[in-house]
Amino acid sequence: MDKYVEEVFRHFSQHGQLVQAKPFGSGHINDTFLVKAGLDGQITKYVLQRINHDVFTDPLALMVNYIRVTGHIREKLQDRGDTDIFRKVLTVLKSDEGESLHIDTDGNYWRLVLHIDHSLTVDVVENLDQAYESAKEFGNFQAMLVDLPGGPLHDTIPDFHNGPKRYQAFLEALRADIAGRADSAKAEIEFLQSHAYIFDVLPKLVAQGKIPVRITHNDTKINNVLLDADTGKGLCAIDLDTVMPGLSLYDFGDIIRTATSSAAEDEQDLSKVNMEMDRFDAVLRGFLDGAGGFLNDTEIDNLVLGGKMITLMIGTRFLTDYLTGDKYFKVHRLGHNLDRCRTQFKLVESIEAQEKKMQELVIKYARKNMTA
Repeated sequence: MDKYVEEVFRHFSQHGQLVQAKPFGSGHINDTFLVKAGLDGQITKYVLQRINHDVFTDPLALMVNYIRVTGHIREKLQDRGDTDIFRKVLTVLKSDEGESLHIDTDGNYWRLVLHIDHSLTVDVVENLDQAYESAKEFGNFQAMLVDLPGGPLHDTIPDFHNGPKRYQAFLEALRADIAGRADSAKAEIEFLQSHAYIFDVLPKLVAQGKIPVRITHNDTKINNVLLDADTGKGLCAIDLDTVMPGLSLYDFGDIIRTATSSAAEDEQDLSKVNMEMDRFDAVLRGFLDGAGGFLNDTEIDNLVLGGKMITLMIGTRFLTDYLTGDKYFKVHRLGHNLDRCRTQFKLVESIEAQEKKMQELVIKYARKNMTA
């Protein structure tokens, strides 16, 4: 792979001579490398990525989104007189052929992005400040794109957060039961069937014109925000391949799912799985502070529902994969996907048990933002 990366980087030679390349980050979709190159007597760092075109089937359309979004954010930062622009938005660099992507002889798609120095990511929330800063950056990311000119962005993964379709896929997997596992997941199947109505709520509100389709990140895990290595403050959102039309509530919902419980996604001891109110408080304040008032009343009223819906949907995907014999998600033990499903459904239960208090906090901080 080192020789392969070296060959690819030759097509970005205007950005320096390759000195070192090593695997980088914790992503599971694209192949990512931290590259050091000599340029004008100095070492410059880049992030070189091979876009997984089995997952993202139209890399060219993806990059159109990528460049439109980062370009618009850069213009906003320039208009504000920001002096740290290259650390607050990703910078896509062109190949020697003047393109945003290099297509190698095997048909792989590669892009080069300037590395943001003195930054870090965290895979698990370590403190409430990290929860707040990450959520704030995702809220700010959406706010910056509310007025993106031009037509809608491309759907890089169609129906990515389509709850009704995910539920239909589950029903088909249950009817087929090709792996003979339905009997071992009776409790989870019953739980999902009793909660499936949740998937219809937000699409109905969209159809009624009460919730707008916006530009959303769609993968708002905490490790998709860069934090300043010295101050811990949020810098910018990264991993922009899933930026496309969606609902703000999906982004906020995935923050709840991934940042409010200290348990691992595949925790087998369900007593450890809990929506922790102090974490919810931090991500709620952060997201609303970053959003800066662009959310409408119906969106605000349904922020907690967004968390329930996304968590239930991810659990549905794990359960569906378990019933079909673990075809999509990588597993490392027997019943791994069922364990993952159980943690998601337990988190849904925990949200439901605390929903009244969560809604009270939403009202409190929404009013604060309106009067600020």
